[in-house]
Amino acid sequence: MSEELVRVRVEGRTGVLTLNRPKALNALTHSMVATIAAALDRWERDPEVAAVVLTGAGERGLCAGGDIRSIHEDARAGGQASAAFWRDEYRLNARIARYPKPYVAIMDGIVMGGGVGVAAHGSVRIVTEGSKVAMPETGIGFVPDVGGTYLLALAPGELGAHLALTGAVMGPGDALLCGFADHFVERAQLPALLAALRTAPPGEVLHRHVRDAPSGELRANRSWIDACYSADSVEEIVERLLACGVPAAGEAAATLLTRSPTALKVTLAALRRARELGPLERVLEQEYRVSCAALSSADLVEGIRAQVIDKDRAPRWSPGTLAEVTDADVARYFAPTGGEGLSLAASASSQEVPW
Repeated sequence: MSEELVRVRVEGRTGVLTLNRPKALNALTHSMVATIAAALDRWERDPEVAAVVLTGAGERGLCAGGDIRSIHEDARAGGQASAAFWRDEYRLNARIARYPKPYVAIMDGIVMGGGVGVAAHGSVRIVTEGSKVAMPETGIGFVPDVGGTYLLALAPGELGAHLALTGAVMGPGDALLCGFADHFVERAQLPALLAALRTAPPGEVLHRHVRDAPSGELRANRSWIDACYSADSVEEIVERLLACGVPAAGEAAATLLTRSPTALKVTLAALRRARELGPLERVLEQEYRVSCAALSSADLVEGIRAQVIDKDRAPRWSPGTLAEVTDADVARYFAPTGGEGLSLAASASSQEVPW
């Protein structure tokens, strides 16, 4: 079954992974993570495979994230299947970041949550005019994971805080600006690029297909984003957004007030801590503690119910306001996990690649 959900094949000198759940926007399951990891292990030892390419089946996107319906069922039942899934998923994210061969992620269409995890840690990350990249976890009472807080913490200024808290979607220009992607290739050029990669390494063929990306929105909004999101608390961020007089800032504030108050405060704390933790592995270890804590929270179950199960878009968060979320509530998310934790040995920095 897992082999059907991820098509694994070798084309010329390239190992190709195609996420193959198009009706579910290629959402990741535990078996899919295992299949990808096993293929990467094989190809690392195979001298005939010079590079890896990740794509998604269907026309809507690479991957919309993890299978949150399964997470909802597990959380309601008080199970540990999600924790086991995240443990292997985060290990895969770290593996991708350190992979010794070029790992080319085609980030066309929707790339969110877990999709970012299997794509944006690769060494060659390609966006198109149709790319929609985001970490929208606060909307379901969750916190950015899969190394998302690592990437967001490295974004210029406070752009990462804005993206993490609101879950705003990045187009190709903004994904490049914020360090989630490396190159822009027009959709129409993807077949030619993939064909060229079968016989030559990325460094020899990319320049023939890469173009200038369309302008994004975030660069022009840096002034108010940096001024507002540099505040010490989510409450103050909202106050600054409402007071600054910029319509887009007011819209951001309105969005924040619909998100889980607990998730917002934990996300801001996770992002600020990630800036001090160092390598990706340390951040993934923190994210694992946070994710496991969220699994037992009322907001995760309620958020998925409202957004995905019942789709009434009216979550009843608990606590319901930012003021009710205490420092102790936030600290609980960063405490050591009660069961098996995640321990990742940080290796040398990801190899520099000349493309």
